[in-house]
Amino acid sequence: MRRLGWWLALTSACTSQSAGDPTPGGEDETTEVGDTGSGDVATAEGDASEGGSDAATADSTLDGAETSGASETGETGMDPTPVAGIWISPEEILALPIEGPAWEAVLAHAMLEPGTPLLSDQDQDDNIEVLARAFVCVRLDDAAMCDSVRSSVMAAIGTEDGGRTLALGRELFAYVVSAELVGLSEADDAVFREWLAGVVVEELDGRTLISTHEDRPNNWGTHAGASRLAAAIYLGDEAEIERSADVLHGWLGARDVYAEFEYGELDWQADPGAPVGINPVGAMRDGHSIDGVIPDDQRRAGGFTWPPPKENYVYGALEGALVQAVLLHRRGWPAFEWESQALLRAFVWLHEQADYPAEGDDTWQPWVVNHYYGTDFPAPLPAATGKNVAYTDWTHAP
Repeated sequence: MRRLGWWLALTSACTSQSAGDPTPGGEDETTEVGDTGSGDVATAEGDASEGGSDAATADSTLDGAETSGASETGETGMDPTPVAGIWISPEEILALPIEGPAWEAVLAHAMLEPGTPLLSDQDQDDNIEVLARAFVCVRLDDAAMCDSVRSSVMAAIGTEDGGRTLALGRELFAYVVSAELVGLSEADDAVFREWLAGVVVEELDGRTLISTHEDRPNNWGTHAGASRLAAAIYLGDEAEIERSADVLHGWLGARDVYAEFEYGELDWQADPGAPVGINPVGAMRDGHSIDGVIPDDQRRAGGFTWPPPKENYVYGALEGALVQAVLLHRRGWPAFEWESQALLRAFVWLHEQADYPAEGDDTWQPWVVNHYYGTDFPAPLPAATGKNVAYTDWTHAP
């Protein structure tokens, strides 16, 4: 197993770049700003966002996750150049294979009988099946699939009523991407755009998609941000895109860019006086690395303890954050590099410190991380479908 020499270089040399929540079954949470917790919390000497001393991961290996493709400085070599497509373009889809287990999974989901969209149901899988049909529509030029997608997109309008922003955040993204891929008629597109502009500010159980993104520094907020950003790109709203980018950047740790989140208990924060969405480079507590921890979801397992609990809500937060990063990267924003590659550091901590690789409906995530960072985290094939996106073993395979 290759040692993480590039990670040593990153922790000592990389500088930052500026520019809970219901369970899958629907259990609720009240977020409160809590006490700072107890115990010694410290970051590495100096400003953590500027590098500092080596994190606790320096002398260990990342089980099952070699870093082929990452350079000694942690640079990915992937300059974000604006490209077409919110999530992926038709041209990219046409270049993908139509054989193998990943494609077979896409096709199998696309062939399922279309259900009735319900954006108020945070656990419904219709969004993922619509996305599969959109991929097949484009890849095989299948007119019936295209029509089915268009019908589902239009049927989704208004079904957010009675739900919460967590459900809307999880469900909406796939419908927006699917609408872009298949193309709507002029009349339907006008209706869809009008609804899309309104749904991000529609109050659902006391919140809007935008306020959730800007207030909640956990899986609620990141899912909301992914759908908010997709809607803004579809609508060509550059001000909304820039605002969304700032909120993500702030969540990743750039408090000078955005810092208006409402945090819960602060036990897992590197600096309770300056809380962030992902702890900075070199953060330590009681002799243990908390560099890369997502504190506002890790806290769902309780106060600080070691070994760290395997908290699935953390992967829930990464679901929305990774989607936002992909969308911004495709528009030319270096989101994967922000705050010393904060998203990568979150994965390293989960693997190295928590011994907790992605499982179940989170197994689409390592495909995205490996694609953008050149890493080799364990990535099952075929990957399970996620809550907000799927089929990355096909769309983002090496």
